[in-house]
Amino acid sequence: MSSNNSRSSSTRPLLALLCLGLLMLLFMNLGRWQLSRAQERQNLAQQIAQGRQQAPLHIDSKASLDKGALWQSVAVHGSWRSELTVLLDNRNFKGKPGYWVATPFVLDEGDLTGSSLLVLRGWLPREPGQAPEVPPAPTGSQTIVGELLERVPRLFELGNSPLPEQLPTSSRTPPVVQNLSLEQLRSRIDVPLLPRVLAQTAPASSLQTQWPDPNIDFEKNRGYALQWFGFALIALCAWIGVAWKWLRRSRPHFASTRKT
Repeated sequence: MSSNNSRSSSTRPLLALLCLGLLMLLFMNLGRWQLSRAQERQNLAQQIAQGRQQAPLHIDSKASLDKGALWQSVAVHGSWRSELTVLLDNRNFKGKPGYWVATPFVLDEGDLTGSSLLVLRGWLPREPGQAPEVPPAPTGSQTIVGELLERVPRLFELGNSPLPEQLPTSSRTPPVVQNLSLEQLRSRIDVPLLPRVLAQTAPASSLQTQWPDPNIDFEKNRGYALQWFGFALIALCAWIGVAWKWLRRSRPHFASTRKT
């Protein structure tokens, strides 16, 4: 019995040291991850500020599209393809549920003629128990203004909300999805799709066009990182304390073993 007790008493500190060491590594990695998220959000904040400080740009060629900075105000000329509209679900506005209306806009100027740009036309409220009624886009040639985005902003999604294999659908009702990628849409429409998205701001329409900015609160991530590093420091102090006690208790045992 005494040998079993001595073995258990000697293994407990080792297990405690192992657990504390793993916790310390985990907390350090979480702190570093929060710092990387803070850097990403800070870079995005700078990108938004730089884009919005630039003069408005008229896009009529691939060169002007490449020159256009993200979040810069741009103008394009063309016509809507309303039958290719897609609704993005769970897009709230001031606490109210609703949809974002996304419609391809076919350009008719320069070497971009015939190519389309996916435009977020605005926000549509969701009426309980009713199918969404999307206001029709204006017909004929139009000039619209908006901010240039890299992609459609994504939401966290547990399940898949598939896009129909071909647009427009036979029912002519806009499909409703949670998220929409340009690659996914490109393979389902009959016009070339440019690798940018436009969040429309003008002209005024029946849709709400006040677009929310992405979360760029990088200081919050730095605060979280400081907390995780603090937990890592606590784990380190506990590791040192356990190791010190274990060594002190082990000294008499080592001394007695040497004498025998």
